[in-house]
Amino acid sequence: MGVFLVAVGALGGALAPMMAGFFMANPALNGVILGVGLVGVLLSFRNALSLRPDMRWLEDFTTGDAPPSQAPRLLAPVAQAFSGRRSVGFSAISTRTLLDGISSRLDENRETARYFVGLTIFLGLLGTFWGLLSTVSAIAQVIGDLTLTSDDLSVVFADLQSGLEAPLSGMGTAFSSSLFGLSCSLVLGFLDLQAGQAQNNFYNGLEDWLSRQTRFSAPGGSLEEGSPSLPAYTQALLEKTADSLDELSHTLARSEETTISTNTQIRTLSETMVILTDQMRTEQAVLLKLAQTQADLRPLLKQLSALLDHMAAPQAPAAGSLGAGDQVATHIRNMDSALSYIANQAASGREAIIKEMRSEIRMLARTLTSPMPGQSQGQTQGLIPGQGPGPTLSAAQTPDPGPGPSAPDHSG
Repeated sequence: MGVFLVAVGALGGALAPMMAGFFMANPALNGVILGVGLVGVLLSFRNALSLRPDMRWLEDFTTGDAPPSQAPRLLAPVAQAFSGRRSVGFSAISTRTLLDGISSRLDENRETARYFVGLTIFLGLLGTFWGLLSTVSAIAQVIGDLTLTSDDLSVVFADLQSGLEAPLSGMGTAFSSSLFGLSCSLVLGFLDLQAGQAQNNFYNGLEDWLSRQTRFSAPGGSLEEGSPSLPAYTQALLEKTADSLDELSHTLARSEETTISTNTQIRTLSETMVILTDQMRTEQAVLLKLAQTQADLRPLLKQLSALLDHMAAPQAPAAGSLGAGDQVATHIRNMDSALSYIANQAASGREAIIKEMRSEIRMLARTLTSPMPGQSQGQTQGLIPGQGPGPTLSAAQTPDPGPGPSAPDHSG
């Protein structure tokens, strides 16, 4: 198409002086014809180039690559039929229905270009008849105004020559509009032919590809010679059953993918629970160390308390030593308060970890008891705590790290 337009442009450039004179015979009408021809050329190129996205989608789909997210315009029924699948078996009737729909869409795209071909011819004929009518009326006026009473024939021929200018102008309008109209229709017709061939090639390739996806069967029976024929309703029922089995296989495949995803989530949750259990064990060991440290400090605190009582006795030698004893007692009380605060914080942290463990276990139980896609309610009974062979998990069986350290005795 591009080569043809280049050839037409070169020919027009070679004949430019002559074509300019023809165009000036009626610039308005000839300009309209050329404008319509230009619009028709653009439409023809659009019809040919609009096949590229559909061809690219079909090539990507057949080669196994991921097709574009935007659905094709002409192949929208095919894309809808193959949505989410790579292999679909069509019956002969379904294939013919798809091909008829795509063929009608291709014809609709070409209708506008064909209209512009006819429009250029119509405008050329309109200019032709307009120029002929102008010519006829001008000739009639010239003949009516022609008089032979004068003896000077040169004057008569001069009047005749001036009167023939209007008929000749009308003839120029008629023939120039016919020339431009037929030329534009010739160019548009060739471009429409090329666009039609491109669409036919696309349609033939699509038909060959769909024929490989079609399940053929002999009308009313099997293709094997001598086999008993089946009624039409039985054949339709078998085709419907095959389609249902195909749908079921795809549903099972999607269910398997969902099951794999759920198992992955459960595995991740189990790993998280293992990490939480390790953290609880570590914190339990820390709490035990704190309790042991507090137990080791109690005899020392008792000795310090006895020492303070002994220092506070009336036989203390000086008031300065009493002031030092008060400072030691205050320091010991501060140490006791700090140890009590540490023990309380450790106990509250242990309670928070236990609550978090229980919430994670509840979420795991809900995940295990929720029915997966493609499973019935009976298939999930084995996962419900207390209703199947699986292990029963409850809050009462949550591992308890043990009691936290008690607060120190402040009575001393």
